[in-house]
Amino acid sequence: MLTLGAFLQKNMMVKGSCWELQVGVNGYANFDGDELLTQAKSGRNFQLIDDFVKEGTKFLIPKRIKVRLMEDGYLCWLEFAEVENNSFLKKFWEPKLLTYNQISERIPNILNWLEQASNIPNKYLWGGTIGPNFDCSGLVQTAFALEDIWLPRDAYQQENFCLNVVFSDDNFHELIPGDLLFFGNHERCNHVAIYKGQGLYWHSSGVSNGRNGIGVDGLFAEPENSIAAFYNSSLRSVGRVVRCHDGTTLP
Repeated sequence: MLTLGAFLQKNMMVKGSCWELQVGVNGYANFDGDELLTQAKSGRNFQLIDDFVKEGTKFLIPKRIKVRLMEDGYLCWLEFAEVENNSFLKKFWEPKLLTYNQISERIPNILNWLEQASNIPNKYLWGGTIGPNFDCSGLVQTAFALEDIWLPRDAYQQENFCLNVVFSDDNFHELIPGDLLFFGNHERCNHVAIYKGQGLYWHSSGVSNGRNGIGVDGLFAEPENSIAAFYNSSLRSVGRVVRCHDGTTLP
């Protein structure tokens, strides 16, 4: 029988059980391999997808466990050695849902945090959400999550989640600070930024055609700024955060 508050051990993991992390961990794409999908900081919650495998009377010690991160419904694999004795059992997890007005009141804090994060030495990290190194959607998710506003993990999910804002390529007056800018091609969004105001936006961009970390670029034509020119040529939509993610798994 599982005891609430007990720390995770190999004989206590039951499918569907919910655990709270006491350390930050990496979330991987597969049972083995180095492909980083995301990160989960201390205080986040996860639900076990599968039961432990048992051989006779002994539980096998897995390399990784498949989980659903509760706050954004994201599926990934965690290193068992990192979460064993570093997670405690919870009865359940409930999302914290905010109104649009409550979200709007927290946007200045989000923008202030982005300013601070950009001044800390950092580089682009695919899958990064803990910091100081982030990928584009990880930066966006973390900036909002620090204000208890949970968004989906990936850029294309964030685009589908937000309220679409109609704008014209030569007029961005419809945008307000905190709006999300989505870039990509006709088929799919592959990059996201946070609108700062006055035509500028924060984003974490990669080495190729980017800044290898967090920086500010502008929506208006700047011949000397090849990075802004690259991204602006693929601007596909603008979204406004008007709700909090409820933890359901998204496609």
